[in-house]
Amino acid sequence: MATKQRGRPRAFDRDAALDKALRAFWERGYEAVSIAELTREIGIGAPSLYAAFGDKKALFDAALEVYGHSRNGTFINRALDEEPTARAAIARILREAAEGYTAPGQPKGCMVVSAGINTTTPEVAAELREMRNGNIGLLAERIQQDIAAGLLPPTTDAAGLARFVGAVIQGMSTQARDGASTQELEQVADAALRAWPAAEEIPPGA
Repeated sequence: MATKQRGRPRAFDRDAALDKALRAFWERGYEAVSIAELTREIGIGAPSLYAAFGDKKALFDAALEVYGHSRNGTFINRALDEEPTARAAIARILREAAEGYTAPGQPKGCMVVSAGINTTTPEVAAELREMRNGNIGLLAERIQQDIAAGLLPPTTDAAGLARFVGAVIQGMSTQARDGASTQELEQVADAALRAWPAAEEIPPGA
């Protein structure tokens, strides 16, 4: 009697596993997601997970890299690169944050903000803090360019204004997780833009 051949094991889908890990970290934060939960959601055993990704921190870093290359993770850089002024870029950033943070079919808010909630792992907290501060630094550089070009008053505090915008963006992420709608976050964006400094008028012949 011939022995029945077993089928080949299904290939491990690394991209699908990363997507599931990304959603888990995004929804619940780094600290709250256990290895047991990750293996259950991904559908592999702990040895396979360690073999594919290393430890939990390495898996988080891989998921964070995926997020960083997604539309959710690149909208700030795109706006800064494509818009003609700092104000136009920031208006677009706030509008896209309102839309992206409340988009259906994905966790609410920003992963870089959400994943760090209640994090007691110093390496993770430092990594996410560096990313958030890096974005604020990019905003400050762009604002400073507009000051130099005369599009903003010379007395404008570029670092302080960038920090204000960063606080609004991070607050919008938290509000989205608390159930704020796209329209409600757009109202927050509009209010923030009303605080934008007006360019000084240059006297004729100056």
